[in-house]
Amino acid sequence: MSLHRNTLNTPYFIINEASLIDNLEKAKQLKTISGAKLVLALKCFSTWGTFDTIKPYLDGTTSSGPYEVKLGHETFGGETHAYSVGYSTADIEAVKPLSDKIIFNSLSQLDTHYENCKNAASLGLRINPEMSVAGQDLANPARQYSRLGVKQNLLTPALLEKVEGFMFHMNCENKDVDAFIAILDHISENFSDYLNQLKWLSLGGGIFFTYPNYPIEKLGAALKAFSQKHNIQLYLEPGEAIITRTADLVVSVIDIVENEKQTAIVDSATEAHRLDTLIYNEPASIREASDNGTHSYIIGSCSCLAGDTFCETQFDQPLYIGQKLHLMDSAGYTMVKLNWFNGLKMPSIYYQRVNGDIELLNEFGYEDFKRTLGK
Repeated sequence: MSLHRNTLNTPYFIINEASLIDNLEKAKQLKTISGAKLVLALKCFSTWGTFDTIKPYLDGTTSSGPYEVKLGHETFGGETHAYSVGYSTADIEAVKPLSDKIIFNSLSQLDTHYENCKNAASLGLRINPEMSVAGQDLANPARQYSRLGVKQNLLTPALLEKVEGFMFHMNCENKDVDAFIAILDHISENFSDYLNQLKWLSLGGGIFFTYPNYPIEKLGAALKAFSQKHNIQLYLEPGEAIITRTADLVVSVIDIVENEKQTAIVDSATEAHRLDTLIYNEPASIREASDNGTHSYIIGSCSCLAGDTFCETQFDQPLYIGQKLHLMDSAGYTMVKLNWFNGLKMPSIYYQRVNGDIELLNEFGYEDFKRTLGK
């Protein structure tokens, strides 16, 4: 039975299938031009109730931990890529029977688990290219003293006896195709002795090819030329690019307080429901806001953290208690990071289909909160 928006209790996420398909069509275009395969980065988005929409467009999933590997294998299919910064023996036993590719973060991890894994999957190694495009140092894989990947001066030809692929992940929301191509040229020039003998290469995620007016043709041509030059199968690991601008976090104004500025308190919190807003100090965008509005408000959370606010913005009309606000672009790194801080109500998750029907994917209650803290 389809639901109606007016009956939904806040807070909740609502994912728009039509917007998701728009992004997926761009992914399909990129695949066609480049010959690259695309695997969904579950660290960004794991809401598997939407996977029936995504699966026809992508080639599988890539993971950062054992539970993601299992989720991708069970609910998505296709290729299952397993990567971790550090595998325990128990982790390896969990991912080994489920994975098509197992990628190690260090030479020591590869040496430790090689004998156990060499016949289970195609093995790969993460490389630190010492170049990156990332807006914030916190998210920069090539930052100083980075623990992510092996630097070039540690590689030896003997490595090729153990691995069939490399993985480079060095972008975070990179909207500049020329900046990406510069890194691609750097990799081609500096790692050609290895690339020419490998079977596959993952170039990671963070390439924002679904950004408005992004030159997909230019990116696709560069990837195709690279693949042909080194006779290698390329993979990309999009996360945010697939689900950007597909979901809102819908909240209600529950109070308005004043201390020099007016703050509208809403029934949600960045620390619990939209953590990257807090971590990266990236203000949310409100659909109902107006650039030229004359009524200014801080949109504050209902958590006890003093600095927990979503944004400061303007509206054409005064806000009122009970009013719903839509925090846009709330799919990536939100639902995968939900937590029970302050014992706040967890947002439900809804999926609005192309035909307008709204489906409930999940809802949470007190028993879910209680189970996370004890039997």
